[in-house]
Amino acid sequence: MIMNYWQGIILGIVEGLTEFLPISSTAHLILSGKILNIVQTEFMKNFEITIQLGAILAVVWLYRKRIIFHKEIIKRVIVAFLPTAVFGFLFYKIFKGYLMENLSIIVWALFLGGIFFIIFEYFHKEKSDGIDDLEKISYPKCFLIGLCQTMAIIPGVSRAAATILGGILLGIKRKTIVEFSFLLAVPTIFIATGYDLLNSGLDFSFNQFSLLAIGFVVSFLTALAAIKFLPYYVQRNDFKLFGVYRIIIGFIFFLFLL
Repeated sequence: MIMNYWQGIILGIVEGLTEFLPISSTAHLILSGKILNIVQTEFMKNFEITIQLGAILAVVWLYRKRIIFHKEIIKRVIVAFLPTAVFGFLFYKIFKGYLMENLSIIVWALFLGGIFFIIFEYFHKEKSDGIDDLEKISYPKCFLIGLCQTMAIIPGVSRAAATILGGILLGIKRKTIVEFSFLLAVPTIFIATGYDLLNSGLDFSFNQFSLLAIGFVVSFLTALAAIKFLPYYVQRNDFKLFGVYRIIIGFIFFLFLL
Protein backbone atom coordinates (compact mmCIF):
# COMPACT_ATOMS: atom_id res chain seq x y z
CA MET A 1 0.00 0.00 0.00
CA ILE A 2 1.04 3.64 -0.51
CA MET A 3 2.33 5.32 2.64
CA ASN A 4 -0.03 7.71 4.43
CA TYR A 5 0.73 10.51 6.89
CA TRP A 6 0.33 8.39 10.02
CA GLN A 7 2.71 5.78 8.64
CA GLY A 8 5.17 8.55 7.77
CA ILE A 9 5.01 9.83 11.35
CA ILE A 10 5.54 6.32 12.74
CA LEU A 11 8.58 5.72 10.54
CA GLY A 12 9.98 9.15 11.47
CA ILE A 13 9.67 8.25 15.15
CA VAL A 14 11.27 4.84 14.58
CA GLU A 15 14.22 6.38 12.75
CA GLY A 16 14.76 9.18 15.25
CA LEU A 17 14.65 6.90 18.27
CA THR A 18 16.70 4.02 16.88
CA GLU A 19 19.40 5.70 14.77
CA PHE A 20 21.69 6.39 17.74
CA LEU A 21 20.66 3.57 20.07
CA PRO A 22 22.47 0.21 19.72
CA ILE A 23 19.42 -1.58 18.32
CA SER A 24 19.75 -0.98 14.53
CA SER A 25 17.64 1.71 12.90
CA THR A 26 17.96 -0.03 9.51
CA ALA A 27 16.44 -3.23 10.87
CA HIS A 28 13.63 -1.34 12.60
CA LEU A 29 12.77 0.66 9.47
CA ILE A 30 12.74 -2.40 7.23
CA LEU A 31 10.72 -4.48 9.66
CA SER A 32 8.36 -1.58 10.46
CA GLY A 33 7.71 -1.13 6.74
CA LYS A 34 6.84 -4.83 6.48
CA ILE A 35 4.46 -4.65 9.46
CA LEU A 36 2.77 -1.51 8.07
CA ASN A 37 2.57 -3.21 4.66
CA ILE A 38 4.28 -0.32 2.87
CA VAL A 39 5.46 -1.04 -0.66
CA GLN A 40 9.20 -0.41 -1.19
CA THR A 41 8.90 2.14 -4.02
CA GLU A 42 11.45 4.72 -5.19
CA PHE A 43 9.60 7.31 -3.10
CA MET A 44 9.89 5.08 -0.03
CA LYS A 45 13.63 4.89 -0.55
CA ASN A 46 13.79 8.68 -0.73
CA PHE A 47 11.64 8.93 2.38
CA GLU A 48 14.05 6.72 4.34
CA ILE A 49 16.95 8.88 3.17
CA THR A 50 15.12 12.05 4.24
CA ILE A 51 14.34 10.86 7.76
CA GLN A 52 17.93 9.73 8.20
CA LEU A 53 19.04 13.24 7.31
CA GLY A 54 16.59 14.56 9.92
CA ALA A 55 18.25 12.40 12.57
CA ILE A 56 21.72 13.57 11.50
CA LEU A 57 20.65 17.21 11.68
CA ALA A 58 19.83 16.58 15.35
CA VAL A 59 23.48 15.62 15.99
CA VAL A 60 24.75 18.62 14.08
CA TRP A 61 22.47 20.90 16.08
CA LEU A 62 23.33 19.52 19.52
CA TYR A 63 27.07 19.20 18.85
CA ARG A 64 27.45 22.22 16.57
CA LYS A 65 30.10 23.89 18.76
CA ARG A 66 32.30 20.79 18.78
CA ILE A 67 31.84 20.24 15.07
CA ILE A 68 32.71 23.83 14.18
CA PHE A 69 35.39 24.78 16.70
CA HIS A 70 37.26 21.58 17.61
CA LYS A 71 39.55 20.65 14.74
CA GLU A 72 41.17 17.82 16.72
CA ILE A 73 37.81 16.13 17.15
CA ILE A 74 36.96 16.63 13.47
CA LYS A 75 40.26 15.02 12.41
CA ARG A 76 39.57 12.00 14.60
CA VAL A 77 36.10 11.59 13.17
CA ILE A 78 37.52 11.72 9.63
CA VAL A 79 40.09 9.03 10.44
CA ALA A 80 37.36 6.82 11.89
CA PHE A 81 35.20 7.38 8.82
CA LEU A 82 37.86 6.23 6.32
CA PRO A 83 37.39 2.44 6.75
CA THR A 84 33.63 2.82 6.36
CA ALA A 85 34.05 4.94 3.23
CA VAL A 86 36.26 2.35 1.54
CA PHE A 87 34.27 -0.66 2.73
CA GLY A 88 30.93 0.92 1.87
CA PHE A 89 32.07 1.84 -1.64
CA LEU A 90 33.36 -1.69 -2.33
CA PHE A 91 30.32 -3.53 -0.99
CA TYR A 92 27.51 -1.06 -1.73
CA LYS A 93 25.84 -3.29 -4.33
CA ILE A 94 25.91 -6.32 -2.04
CA PHE A 95 24.40 -4.27 0.78
CA LYS A 96 21.60 -2.82 -1.35
CA GLY A 97 20.99 -5.82 -3.55
CA TYR A 98 21.05 -8.69 -1.06
CA LEU A 99 21.52 -7.86 2.61
CA MET A 100 18.79 -5.20 2.79
CA GLU A 101 16.25 -7.63 1.33
CA ASN A 102 17.10 -10.59 3.56
CA LEU A 103 14.79 -10.61 6.59
CA SER A 104 16.46 -13.72 8.02
CA ILE A 105 19.82 -11.94 8.26
CA ILE A 106 18.21 -8.90 9.90
CA VAL A 107 16.34 -10.92 12.52
CA TRP A 108 19.33 -13.14 13.36
CA ALA A 109 21.62 -10.09 13.60
CA LEU A 110 19.23 -8.50 16.10
CA PHE A 111 18.92 -11.71 18.12
CA LEU A 112 22.60 -12.68 18.19
CA GLY A 113 23.63 -9.07 18.80
CA GLY A 114 21.43 -9.05 21.88
CA ILE A 115 23.06 -12.20 23.22
CA PHE A 116 26.50 -10.71 22.59
CA PHE A 117 25.55 -7.54 24.49
CA ILE A 118 24.54 -9.53 27.56
CA ILE A 119 27.64 -11.76 27.50
CA PHE A 120 29.86 -8.72 26.96
CA GLU A 121 28.47 -6.90 29.98
CA TYR A 122 28.86 -9.92 32.24
CA PHE A 123 32.55 -10.32 31.47
CA HIS A 124 33.74 -6.78 30.72
CA LYS A 125 35.04 -4.63 33.57
CA GLU A 126 35.54 -0.97 32.74
CA LYS A 127 38.86 0.51 33.83
CA SER A 128 38.84 3.58 36.02
CA ASP A 129 41.58 5.19 33.92
CA GLY A 130 39.73 4.87 30.62
CA ILE A 131 39.82 7.64 28.00
CA ASP A 132 37.26 10.28 28.96
CA ASP A 133 37.98 13.01 26.39
CA LEU A 134 37.29 12.88 22.65
CA GLU A 135 40.55 14.67 21.90
CA LYS A 136 42.51 12.01 23.80
CA ILE A 137 41.40 9.17 21.53
CA SER A 138 44.46 8.24 19.48
CA TYR A 139 44.30 8.10 15.69
CA PRO A 140 44.99 4.33 15.59
CA LYS A 141 42.06 3.79 17.95
CA CYS A 142 39.88 6.05 15.81
CA PHE A 143 40.76 3.91 12.80
CA LEU A 144 39.92 0.72 14.72
CA ILE A 145 36.57 2.19 15.75
CA GLY A 146 35.94 2.86 12.07
CA LEU A 147 36.74 -0.78 11.29
CA CYS A 148 34.22 -1.82 13.91
CA GLN A 149 31.63 0.40 12.26
CA THR A 150 32.02 -1.48 8.97
CA MET A 151 30.31 -4.47 10.61
CA ALA A 152 27.11 -2.44 10.44
CA ILE A 153 26.90 -3.10 6.71
CA ILE A 154 24.94 -6.12 7.90
CA PRO A 155 21.46 -4.75 8.68
CA GLY A 156 20.51 -5.58 12.23
CA VAL A 157 24.04 -5.31 13.63
CA SER A 158 23.66 -1.57 14.41
CA ARG A 159 26.24 1.05 13.59
CA ALA A 160 25.92 2.50 17.10
CA ALA A 161 26.38 -0.91 18.75
CA ALA A 162 29.48 -1.74 16.71
CA THR A 163 31.21 1.59 17.37
CA ILE A 164 30.25 1.80 21.05
CA LEU A 165 31.31 -1.74 21.94
CA GLY A 166 34.47 -1.38 19.88
CA GLY A 167 35.34 1.83 21.69
CA ILE A 168 34.71 0.30 25.11
CA LEU A 169 37.02 -2.61 24.28
CA LEU A 170 39.67 -0.05 23.30
CA GLY A 171 39.51 1.51 26.77
CA ILE A 172 37.25 4.48 26.08
CA LYS A 173 34.73 5.55 28.69
CA ARG A 174 31.12 4.79 27.80
CA LYS A 175 29.87 8.38 27.67
CA THR A 176 32.87 9.41 25.56
CA ILE A 177 32.49 6.66 22.97
CA VAL A 178 28.74 7.27 22.79
CA GLU A 179 29.41 10.91 21.89
CA PHE A 180 32.09 9.87 19.40
CA SER A 181 29.57 7.47 17.84
CA PHE A 182 27.13 10.38 17.45
CA LEU A 183 29.71 12.50 15.66
CA LEU A 184 30.92 9.61 13.48
CA ALA A 185 27.32 9.15 12.32
CA VAL A 186 27.38 12.57 10.64
CA PRO A 187 29.78 11.84 7.75
CA THR A 188 28.80 8.16 7.63
CA ILE A 189 25.07 8.70 7.13
CA PHE A 190 25.40 11.99 5.23
CA ILE A 191 27.69 10.46 2.59
CA ALA A 192 25.67 7.24 2.41
CA THR A 193 22.35 9.04 1.99
CA GLY A 194 23.87 11.47 -0.50
CA TYR A 195 25.11 8.54 -2.60
CA ASP A 196 21.66 6.96 -2.41
CA LEU A 197 20.05 10.20 -3.60
CA LEU A 198 22.26 10.17 -6.69
CA ASN A 199 20.82 6.76 -7.53
CA SER A 200 17.16 7.62 -7.01
CA GLY A 201 14.55 9.94 -8.48
CA LEU A 202 13.62 13.30 -6.97
CA ASP A 203 10.32 14.08 -8.71
CA PHE A 204 7.72 14.49 -5.95
CA SER A 205 4.06 15.44 -5.85
CA PHE A 206 2.76 17.89 -3.23
CA ASN A 207 1.52 15.05 -1.01
CA GLN A 208 4.84 13.24 -1.31
CA PHE A 209 6.75 16.40 -0.46
CA SER A 210 4.48 16.87 2.58
CA LEU A 211 5.26 13.33 3.72
CA LEU A 212 8.98 13.97 3.36
CA ALA A 213 8.71 17.17 5.40
CA ILE A 214 6.68 15.50 8.16
CA GLY A 215 9.04 12.53 8.37
CA PHE A 216 12.07 14.82 8.46
CA VAL A 217 10.72 16.98 11.30
CA VAL A 218 9.49 14.01 13.37
CA SER A 219 12.82 12.20 12.94
CA PHE A 220 14.74 15.35 13.93
CA LEU A 221 12.70 15.89 17.10
CA THR A 222 12.76 12.28 18.26
CA ALA A 223 16.48 12.01 17.51
CA LEU A 224 17.09 15.02 19.76
CA ALA A 225 15.46 13.09 22.61
CA ALA A 226 17.44 9.91 21.89
CA ILE A 227 20.77 11.76 21.69
CA LYS A 228 20.15 13.47 25.02
CA PHE A 229 18.99 10.21 26.63
CA LEU A 230 21.81 7.81 25.76
CA PRO A 231 24.82 9.60 27.38
CA TYR A 232 22.74 10.08 30.53
CA TYR A 233 21.70 6.42 30.50
CA VAL A 234 25.17 4.91 30.00
CA GLN A 235 26.63 6.85 32.93
CA ARG A 236 24.25 4.98 35.24
CA ASN A 237 23.55 1.68 33.46
CA ASP A 238 25.18 -0.95 31.27
CA PHE A 239 23.88 -2.25 27.92
CA LYS A 240 22.23 -5.48 29.07
CA LEU A 241 18.76 -3.93 28.75
CA PHE A 242 19.43 -3.20 25.08
CA GLY A 243 20.59 -6.79 24.68
CA VAL A 244 17.35 -8.09 26.18
CA TYR A 245 15.34 -5.76 23.93
CA ARG A 246 17.17 -7.00 20.82
CA ILE A 247 16.48 -10.62 21.73
CA ILE A 248 12.77 -9.94 22.36
CA ILE A 249 12.24 -7.88 19.21
CA GLY A 250 14.21 -10.38 17.13
CA PHE A 251 12.07 -13.22 18.46
CA ILE A 252 8.84 -11.34 17.78
CA PHE A 253 9.86 -10.55 14.22
CA PHE A 254 10.96 -14.16 13.75
CA LEU A 255 7.48 -15.38 14.72
CA PHE A 256 5.49 -12.93 12.63
CA LEU A 257 7.65 -12.22 9.57
CA LEU A 258 9.63 -15.37 8.81
